[in-house]
Amino acid sequence: MFSHIKAAIIDLDGTMIDTAPDFLVAINRMREDFALAPLTLDVIKTMVGKGSENLIQQVLSLDFDADGVAASFTDALAAYQRHYLAINGYQSQLYPEVHEGLQAMRNLGLRLVCVTNKPLAFALPLMEKKEIFHYFEQVYGGDSFAKKKPDPLPMLEACKTLGLSPSQVLAIGDSSNDAIAARAAGCPVLTVPYGYNHGEAVQNIQSDGIVETLLVAAQLLSAKNSH
Repeated sequence: MFSHIKAAIIDLDGTMIDTAPDFLVAINRMREDFALAPLTLDVIKTMVGKGSENLIQQVLSLDFDADGVAASFTDALAAYQRHYLAINGYQSQLYPEVHEGLQAMRNLGLRLVCVTNKPLAFALPLMEKKEIFHYFEQVYGGDSFAKKKPDPLPMLEACKTLGLSPSQVLAIGDSSNDAIAARAAGCPVLTVPYGYNHGEAVQNIQSDGIVETLLVAAQLLSAKNSH
């Protein structure tokens, strides 16, 4: 399965960067604006991964009914985005062996694309700040296409950009979003065990395997391609 891989599509939040601490600050500053009590990091981690709109809807639904969420949503999203841009990358950290894994993949001749549900205005400066942007020939955000992961559209568009069939492009992510999108697009998919996955066990994800780090993923690809 992994012996003909020419490129990799890699997720951002929960896969390359632990961004939950940034979410915590921005969300709780937004909640303070609305006179709402702060949330804990563990609660926020279960809400990450399906884009900013979904995140804010979930956050508001802890305090409001459907009508209240609808009434508050636009102002809350704007406040969250304002606060997030102000602190983007300050609390977040790269996961172990991300640089090493990305460099190892490049050394194997793999082309790299980042596909994230994070808006591009947040994703690009974050990747620059953490010094991983230069590894990627293309970055697609949650606002790059009409649909986000778990829809396969972003994966299919990335493969089209690469000029490769999905079977030649490995997807790597931390959540069921990534696996569902990859499966539907026809890409093989590996999962890292340390991300968010909406609070569910990573072992429940229908992927082609779990790799401890991106470097382990690169080593697996190297071994498969050396035979």
